[in-house]
Amino acid sequence: MSHQRLAPNVSETSNRLAEALAALRTELELPAGYPAEALRDAEAAVSGHTLPEQDCTDVPFITIDPASSTDLDQALFIDRSGDGYRVLYAISDVPSFVPPGGALDAETRRRGQTYYAPDGRIPLHPEIISEHAGSLLAGQTCGAFVWDFELDAEAEFRTVSVRRASIRSRAKLDYKGVQRAIDSGTADPVLQLLKEVGLKRVELERRRGGASLNMPEQEIVQLPDGEGYRIVAAPSLPVEDWNAQISLMTGMAAAQLMLDGKVGILRTMPAPDERSLLHFKRQTGALGKPWTEGTSYGEYLRTLDAKDPRQLAILHSAGLLFRGAGYTPFDGEVPGSVMQSAIGAPYAHTTAPLRRLVDRFVLVICEALSNGTEIPAWARHALPSLPEIMASSDQLAAKMERLALDTVEAALLVNHIGQEFDAVVISGSKPARNNGNGNGNSTNGNNGNGNGNGTPHGPYGIVQIAEPAVTARCDGEMESGTKVRVKLLDADIATRQITFELLP
Repeated sequence: MSHQRLAPNVSETSNRLAEALAALRTELELPAGYPAEALRDAEAAVSGHTLPEQDCTDVPFITIDPASSTDLDQALFIDRSGDGYRVLYAISDVPSFVPPGGALDAETRRRGQTYYAPDGRIPLHPEIISEHAGSLLAGQTCGAFVWDFELDAEAEFRTVSVRRASIRSRAKLDYKGVQRAIDSGTADPVLQLLKEVGLKRVELERRRGGASLNMPEQEIVQLPDGEGYRIVAAPSLPVEDWNAQISLMTGMAAAQLMLDGKVGILRTMPAPDERSLLHFKRQTGALGKPWTEGTSYGEYLRTLDAKDPRQLAILHSAGLLFRGAGYTPFDGEVPGSVMQSAIGAPYAHTTAPLRRLVDRFVLVICEALSNGTEIPAWARHALPSLPEIMASSDQLAAKMERLALDTVEAALLVNHIGQEFDAVVISGSKPARNNGNGNGNSTNGNNGNGNGNGTPHGPYGIVQIAEPAVTARCDGEMESGTKVRVKLLDADIATRQITFELLP
């Protein structure tokens, strides 16, 4: 007697996915609504908010973010100054909305950061702050920490200061629109200068041995009718890199201010060990794009093209070298290790206070150091506790993103069981083993959608298919960077299990 597996219809699949994503919030114990006392703190802070005396509302700031963003942390202005540039970078004055020691302060410390789930984000701050009063929305007068950079002709900063001021953004721009305007030659002067300064900062990054891993981003997008999701995978736009260089410059300046003042908290990361680097170099040679002597790690990564299957495999392997990042607080004595190796310089998280807790403390410390005033005691006293808070929230955010992606990928494939696909091998076969720990060890490219049932496994690797954009486990012997034909054996939304089989 034969049995036919019936594929669920679109509505049923959408319902299963919604249930699975909702269950994920419970499974991970993600924060829910804000406590009433914290909301009262937020409402009182907004209603009684006082803007800084320094007035910079005449500066034509702009914001550049994804089109759907409403929690806008940064606003930008660039102009020529002699043979160099002047960059003004305004960061939302979130500390002015969070009374130290209150219920809102306690709740933000419990959360650590904003969590971006496919079925809605879980904000670090109540929306009255994060999407309204504290967001640098166009046309709204806001308080901000204004970083003032004087750059030389090569875009290296000569001087830097930071002060609190009132600002008013002129326009909310998005990356795609800005890139089109720059490419067509119709961009405003500030955007043309963003490209000019951004490219020079990229060159400075290359010289100091910094590395940007420009992986194709996978974004979970809800369909317009609300009936389901899709995964959009696309390489980042050049303007995103140029804009990120301004943020990186600010984080580097913040780190230097705190190191000079011998108090603060850095984002640090050790350099890759020699064994890992040697293994990576061997991989690049085997995949036909060798990393040669005399070329820095960051310079090499910028030559890789994610559209080439073998180079895509190299990019995935390169991500394994970006490990060990943490937070290093100090007060009175500079720590022995201060470098963020991927950036190639000391660095501090500074420019996203609406979405990341630690930035709030860095901003007030830097503002005090820059102006020779006393650092607020609440910021100084919090420094030893911040690494644990941030590490815990980073781990939770990474796990949530990984499991959410696994869940959506399974939903996208549930109606395609038995079908064949062209795929790229992004991780070659591992030897047969017995996975008996039952903890859901890595089975797909996002490191963790398996159900760990304790059964022995034969050789398997990780493959990526293009449509729908999914990365998953595939049984069989295969080599990184090769194109293969695979068959989908299983896709289970509830368990997040996806398995392909390699075809001859």
